[in-house]
Amino acid sequence: MKPLPALILLLAMHAAPEAFGARIPAGTEMSVRLTTRVATDATTQATAATNAKPVNVSAVVIAPVVADGNIVISPGAELSGRIKLSKAATETESAQLQLNFIELRRGALRVPMNAVVSGIDNARESVDDQGVITGIVPNQTLSARLNQGIGKLQQNDKLAALAGLIQGAKQGLKIEDANPNIDYDAGAELTVRITQPVEWKETAAAAPALAPFPNEGALIDLVNGQPFRTRTDQTNRPSDMTNLMFIGTEQELKNAFAKAGWSPAERLSTQSKLETARALIESRGYKEGPMSVLLLDGRPPDMSFEKGNNTFAERHHLRIFRRPGTFDGKPVWVCSATHDTAIDYSDRDRTFIHRIDPNIDAERAKVVSDLLFAGAVRSLALVDRPDLPSDASNATGDPLRTDDRMAVLLLQ
Repeated sequence: MKPLPALILLLAMHAAPEAFGARIPAGTEMSVRLTTRVATDATTQATAATNAKPVNVSAVVIAPVVADGNIVISPGAELSGRIKLSKAATETESAQLQLNFIELRRGALRVPMNAVVSGIDNARESVDDQGVITGIVPNQTLSARLNQGIGKLQQNDKLAALAGLIQGAKQGLKIEDANPNIDYDAGAELTVRITQPVEWKETAAAAPALAPFPNEGALIDLVNGQPFRTRTDQTNRPSDMTNLMFIGTEQELKNAFAKAGWSPAERLSTQSKLETARALIESRGYKEGPMSVLLLDGRPPDMSFEKGNNTFAERHHLRIFRRPGTFDGKPVWVCSATHDTAIDYSDRDRTFIHRIDPNIDAERAKVVSDLLFAGAVRSLALVDRPDLPSDASNATGDPLRTDDRMAVLLLQ
């Protein structure tokens, strides 16, 4: 699904509800959120191994599903299925999990389907073409390698004392061994691929129409009067582009992102840096992990939110800045949103950094879809900014590609 057409279709869908659905072709993908927990722990493995009743799994569609340029499934449709394969990790073998979704429904409308997982958002695991999710290699995690190093030192009488010091430091820092099993809580987000055509017919009654924006001319002027680049705190380098605007109170913003499953980021501190290090060594997520400080017009963010899963290397994240004045009697906020996709080492800065997805319009669409699904939006607009560059780079050298538009959300 391409982000720009998807966002335009979101506008159309909420402006004029109509009948959706058709014959959905095989290969169509949908963004869904789990509503049940799935895991490859010992209990799950035993259930599958004894041929007992299949373990059920359910999910909800969280963004419009597009095929041939049309919305074929609107958000809120539900999927149900079963765990087809669940294999717990051993000391040397990775965990495996396979989910098979077999029904699509909304209210009384229920149709059979066959769909598999094709991607997991912000996860450390990989997925093959058959939808088999494979976990991390247990003996190759940082915590496992640390244990292996301590073990080798203990074998040398002259280095045994050093091994004891390292072991003591590990215990003092409360570093746990990595859990190599696959474990997704309800709320984890997946991409699901339909493997056989589905006959689906629904109405968009579940998607209430949005109100038109008041005073659109003033809105265009407001958007184009905003700064479009953040800058780094210490070096003043140009960094992320602003790509969203929120109009609403501080409490409305906080409520909206809480309903959408985003977490407020912790401030950079000795404690949050230590927790980041633990998350990396333990190969796990840190859903409130700190962000580097970026400034807009010389000011730090007023709020920062993120959405992660089970790895610190990947996360959706954004910074929100209060702007002068009001619109329609409400405060105005400008936001820069990007998707962290990997951790790398910067030779220039001599530190570890996050790499981002260059397509920042995709992250803009992600934020809009999440807040619409949370029911937090009264009006939505996509405003051109003709003076912006279509290609730029952030402070760490990652390219930024955009259609130069800003999504504006009037909250409720």
